[in-house]
Amino acid sequence: MLFPLALAQFVCSFAGSNMNVMINDISRDLDTTVQGVQIAITVFLLVMAALMIPGGKLTDRYGRKRCLMTGLAVYGIGALLSAAAPGLGVLILGNSLLEGAGTALLIPPVYILTTLLFTDVTSRARAFGAIMAFGGIGAAAGPLIGGMITSALSWRVAFVFQALVIALIIALSRAIEDPLPPDPTRPFDLRGAVLSAVGLVLLVAGILAAKNDVRITLGLLAASGLVLTWFFRWSRARDRAGEEALLSTSLFRDRRSNLGLVTQHVQWLMLMGTSFTVAAYLQVVRHYDAVRTGVVFTAATAGLLASSLAAERLARRRAQRTLIVAGFTVTIPGIAVLIAMVHASSNPWAFTPGLLLIGLGIGLMLTPSVNVVQSSFGPDRQGEISGLSRSVSNLGSSLGTAIAGTILVAGLDRHAYAAAMVALIAIGLIGLISALFLPRGSPATAPSKLA
Repeated sequence: MLFPLALAQFVCSFAGSNMNVMINDISRDLDTTVQGVQIAITVFLLVMAALMIPGGKLTDRYGRKRCLMTGLAVYGIGALLSAAAPGLGVLILGNSLLEGAGTALLIPPVYILTTLLFTDVTSRARAFGAIMAFGGIGAAAGPLIGGMITSALSWRVAFVFQALVIALIIALSRAIEDPLPPDPTRPFDLRGAVLSAVGLVLLVAGILAAKNDVRITLGLLAASGLVLTWFFRWSRARDRAGEEALLSTSLFRDRRSNLGLVTQHVQWLMLMGTSFTVAAYLQVVRHYDAVRTGVVFTAATAGLLASSLAAERLARRRAQRTLIVAGFTVTIPGIAVLIAMVHASSNPWAFTPGLLLIGLGIGLMLTPSVNVVQSSFGPDRQGEISGLSRSVSNLGSSLGTAIAGTILVAGLDRHAYAAAMVALIAIGLIGLISALFLPRGSPATAPSKLA
């Protein structure tokens, strides 16, 4: 049962990064610009982040398996529509909106089912290690696989490939059984869903607008702050009244979970920000084709695969806090090495040491960060925390692409590339500091709240 769940995470992560190497091909074929493709990528990640919390709540009402299958179907339709897109608008509809919404429906069940089926910390670490390995490989190998398909056939075939993988997951998922029955009478906070989605959209839109007009950016960010404040006040009021809120504010009373969420957010921000920055630089500045750009990312894929697959063994020997701290202390210097080596040499192999370190570091901490958050709550709260966890991670992916893309589009040259990477280092330091404040303890002996 774990394989289709891991494969679902793979295809969603693949979708978030494989378009990075198709920038030139898509912009030329659809008569658009690099900025247009960046918007499509960012909107896809944003839709995932905006709808992930509502998606997690819907699993309680309609059941985890039903939401998984529905999300897969919506995603598959979006992939096929993207493959046939005659212009940027249809591509945004298929890839950014339908695939993004499908992902928001199918990903929370992946993590909820995994948490419910694997009740002790070690076995859950093994399961999450497999899922995060597939997800990390999808994100890191997306440029290589997408580049090979694009160069050999067409960028459109990459979307057909996604649809075929979705069909396979649907077939394999039929054997999955939902451990908890759905509760059709459970209320759904529609106003909260709208407020949270609008607030997140305004946040990312504000960052994207920075390259055009700082005043618009400040206005959008201020509006985002007001809407999100309204959302949290609304949620708190419903909590106090004993009514079901989209996101219970009591989730944020757990310090361990809060810090874990911050580390998740920063990890995906660094991974997707680096992926977009390097891919855009190689194609626009160095004029690499899709497959050559994808090959450069092989080092990151290898590093991420190696450390992710070691998650179970590492979880038995080291505390989750230790692994997360180690991950940041490897990833941040990896970005610095990437800047230094690329500045010093025009050889494509100059990207290898930095990307390898980034892959190793990200893979080292993805699984323990997820485990920290999911293990902090019992079965009755898995729908909420899973939706929040994946929303925070996907918001990180969206912001990583938006921040890096905004800096790059302002001036695609060596200085803009270095500036984008330095911004990622600064954000990475926030993640490292958060990890240092995580409570100490060994996961091998920590009690599981789901056992």
